[in-house]
Amino acid sequence: MKLQETLDKSQATELYRQMLLIRVFEERAAEQYTLGRIRGFLHLYIGEEAMAVGAISTLEPRDFVVTHYRDHGHALARGLEPKGVMAELFGKATGCSGGKGGSMHLFDVERGFMGGYAIVGGQIPLAVGLALASKYKVEERVVVCFLGDGAVNEGEFHESMNLAALWEMPVIFFCENNRYGMGAPVEQTLVFHEEIYKMARAYHMPAERVDGMDVLAVRELTREAVGRVRGGGGPFFIEALAYRFRGHSMADPMLYRARSEEEEWRKRDPIPTFRKWLLDGGLASQVEVDTMERETERRVEEAIQFADESPFPGPEALFQDVYGE
Repeated sequence: MKLQETLDKSQATELYRQMLLIRVFEERAAEQYTLGRIRGFLHLYIGEEAMAVGAISTLEPRDFVVTHYRDHGHALARGLEPKGVMAELFGKATGCSGGKGGSMHLFDVERGFMGGYAIVGGQIPLAVGLALASKYKVEERVVVCFLGDGAVNEGEFHESMNLAALWEMPVIFFCENNRYGMGAPVEQTLVFHEEIYKMARAYHMPAERVDGMDVLAVRELTREAVGRVRGGGGPFFIEALAYRFRGHSMADPMLYRARSEEEEWRKRDPIPTFRKWLLDGGLASQVEVDTMERETERRVEEAIQFADESPFPGPEALFQDVYGE
């Protein structure tokens, strides 16, 4: 792992704590799904934690985050409380979206987390709209829009890229290339699969690729992009190469990929890799790491208990948060 900026102990351990929280949360969410407490679709972020944590750690509270339906990791990295997120997965009234959004539609306007969206690519024009508003109101806010490699095949992706570049909007397009769109390998669906980031250069937009399994590399590149975008430099495109260790959703048996492929990527698991970096660099002791892990397990267990004991939305909720005359 290479890092140009200097991280102090608290910053470094916070990166590990956040990645660990996402991993434990997702593993326990999978358990709750099999128990029937979480229904509908459940798309897990296991293996991709370094992207959300590395990128979002560079943002200020005033900035916006918009993402896709695999959104638990981004929500937790942005500071949403695990209790509220788990309650939303349970469909409870205490959830961050009032129990109406579920797994794919987490939302917290106070933290600038402007939602996960279930339609592939549907979040991209919304992110550009937020960026336009920020520029129009001279707020110097940065919008980070997370999208998957499958979304670059959508028409709204290209429309949004063109408009963002044309009007020099303060938005970072962060493409999480986990190599599969549902069960289809990216090389079977995209001509530019070897260099997705270079597609952005067709829109006269600076673009770079980063190792999405390395939280420090992600943080470094995103920090540079944020500084450029906030300074009026227009949009920026990042392609992060990573791998999800679970299927597209809990309903996915993963019959389309080889076990050997997964085993190779497991060697680069961002969490044990970063744990070793912390220990080898003297930024954390084994006792401190063990304590963080126990505290995280306890925190997620409390979130599950909170969600389980929370009420479902009442009938009156049907008429709340609805636009109409």
